[in-house]
Amino acid sequence: MLDSKVFANQLINWYEENKRDLPWRKTKDPYPIWLSEIILQQTRVAQGLPYYERFIEQFPTIYELANASETEVLRLWQGLGYYSRARNLHACAKMVVNDFGGEFPSEFDELLKLKGIGRYTAAAISSSAFNQPNAVVDGNVYRVLSRVFGMEEDISSTQGPKVFEIRANELLDKERPNQYNQAIMEFGAIQCSPKSPACGVCPFKDDCFAFNHNKIEVLPVKTKKTKVRKRYFTYLAFHSEREFWMKERGKGDVWQGLFDFYLMEDSKPINLEEVLSTLQKLGLTDSIIGEESKLYEHVLTHQRIFANFVKIELETEDEARLMTLYPEIKKYSLEHINNLPKPVLIIKYLEDQCF
Repeated sequence: MLDSKVFANQLINWYEENKRDLPWRKTKDPYPIWLSEIILQQTRVAQGLPYYERFIEQFPTIYELANASETEVLRLWQGLGYYSRARNLHACAKMVVNDFGGEFPSEFDELLKLKGIGRYTAAAISSSAFNQPNAVVDGNVYRVLSRVFGMEEDISSTQGPKVFEIRANELLDKERPNQYNQAIMEFGAIQCSPKSPACGVCPFKDDCFAFNHNKIEVLPVKTKKTKVRKRYFTYLAFHSEREFWMKERGKGDVWQGLFDFYLMEDSKPINLEEVLSTLQKLGLTDSIIGEESKLYEHVLTHQRIFANFVKIELETEDEARLMTLYPEIKKYSLEHINNLPKPVLIIKYLEDQCF
């Protein structure tokens, strides 16, 4: 089995020869390091990099981010998904400014107290910004350690991640924790990738358990599969000329704080007869039912959403009734809508309508 020092040295040597040129790797400032870590959660670097650049441009320090409105933050985050990350990002910035004088704490346990920062992010910040010896552990690390060292603990179990964290800290180069953590993350992302890893040019090929036991496809072990729920949305796009009626989504469901149209939801597709029945129940009898859109599909971690849109032109009397029934629904011009944070489904529909 590989000696921990040999493993760390080979890993860091590989990193120095193969690392990508990324802006947050050129600084010890914890603010851009933290920002990059939050943006890159569940996100590929190629997708996250433009968002990182936009956030740094609009909020160059944590003070600007803390003083921004949640709507501004969500609007800038729009399209990246997992919007709770954006809300936590904003809340964390406020905590750092209000409780820590604008300076991130350097200690792992103190970082864990900040909103949206878990063990992985705390390790990444403490090692990258403050050279603290805390090993990062995420999907990339699970994959590298399980394959190279033959770790077959189930990462979806309660005990599995704890075993990996202990092993990761044993292997960590305590003198170079920043380089080591960056190296193992980069190695898992571009060399020891989930599918079709580059085993032929891997520096650990001779010692790799998975390569030598034909277990590349089965490691790491993950027995629990994510259950995906199907949801069927029909949006009623109430409008009058070039103005649409929209509402801000509340707590307890996806897309909190984003804006969408009046929503009908069922466990099966909704037809136009049901739309007509809903309009009658609402008393919007003078409304004109327009065209129905194509079916849009949007996949989240635990949900698969199928959505269609029906344009409903409101007469003056019906506008007043809608405002009385649902005061949270407000009329916005298309120019205003462009500046509101919206789910990708809404953005795609508006783009298809050439708005």
